[in-house]
Amino acid sequence: MNKRSTTLGELAAKVQGRLRGEPRTSITGATVLAEVRTGEITLADQPERLRELSSSQAAAVVVNEKVAAELASGDHNSEIPYIVVNDVHAAFASIVAHFRPPRCRAAIGISSQAIVSPTARCAANVNIYAGATVGDDCTIGEGTTILPGAQVLPGCEIGRDVLIGPGAVLYENTIVGDRTIINGNATIGAFGFGYSQSGGKHVLSAQLGFVQIGCDVEIGAGTTIDRGTYGATTIGDGTKIDNQVQIAHNCRIGRHNLICAQVGIAGSSSTGDYVVIGGQAGLRDHIHIGTGARLSAMAGITNDVPDGAVMLGIPATPEREQKLKLAALAKLPEMRHEFKAIRRAVSDLQKANGLPTEPRDSERAA
Repeated sequence: MNKRSTTLGELAAKVQGRLRGEPRTSITGATVLAEVRTGEITLADQPERLRELSSSQAAAVVVNEKVAAELASGDHNSEIPYIVVNDVHAAFASIVAHFRPPRCRAAIGISSQAIVSPTARCAANVNIYAGATVGDDCTIGEGTTILPGAQVLPGCEIGRDVLIGPGAVLYENTIVGDRTIINGNATIGAFGFGYSQSGGKHVLSAQLGFVQIGCDVEIGAGTTIDRGTYGATTIGDGTKIDNQVQIAHNCRIGRHNLICAQVGIAGSSSTGDYVVIGGQAGLRDHIHIGTGARLSAMAGITNDVPDGAVMLGIPATPEREQKLKLAALAKLPEMRHEFKAIRRAVSDLQKANGLPTEPRDSERAA
């Protein structure tokens, strides 16, 4: 038995749920439906999952009131015990953490194997792990953690309770607000992709700016945010950026945006607040996305987007317009068939009345 095994009744009490089933049932683990094994508890957040649940090896399930009503109706021929909660995912997260507790990072202070400039100013309770470097004239706020291999170059200002992941690079003069998370291998403040031509060569433009990140921002692994040409590339408070996103020089990202994986935002573009950008969307340079706008996955944005708009497609157009286009495209094969039938009928009428006819496609080709 797993050293953290427990009973179903104990788990129900832990999440303050309503139990239907034997409270002494032993539970040895927790995982999702597709992977659940004998003795483990799982979750079902929609009635559509009940068919999969009935064929699984799950010992119990966490459900909401809607799914519980389906189970109680008996229509699904399932006698599986269940715990009813208001928020399935919050409750299940608590149960998973019981079996697989998150590893807490011990407070280590500043490791002797870290390289910290004597001119850097580190507040209380800062943790800098082995292999990390902090350059000249940096300021590190209270409670901030810099994990192994991270590089904080000269002149950076890091706020309180910030987490900088392994291998992340903060170029010179980067500013990071309180409680921000920068995940592993993110690169903040690298040179922007801007060139002029001189003497037949591409010459790098001025790279005199920096990046300013607000408070409570999260930046995904492998994401890159380029420095401004002269001033700042800015990320607003509360914005969440997924893995492998590219934000170019001079961009101004608003507050509480959600930017999904592999989005590319070209230079000098801006967004309002609460913008959502789907995965692999691409935004051209010098455009503005209005507050509350939503851009679909793989959208190609070539012009300004007004507040609250929903944009789809390549190039992106408003949702209704794009859906009408897609509906028309879906009908093209049928319309082509009908057109050929009409053309044959017209040709037959012309022949019947002794009128000249248009050559068929096969005749034109000949």
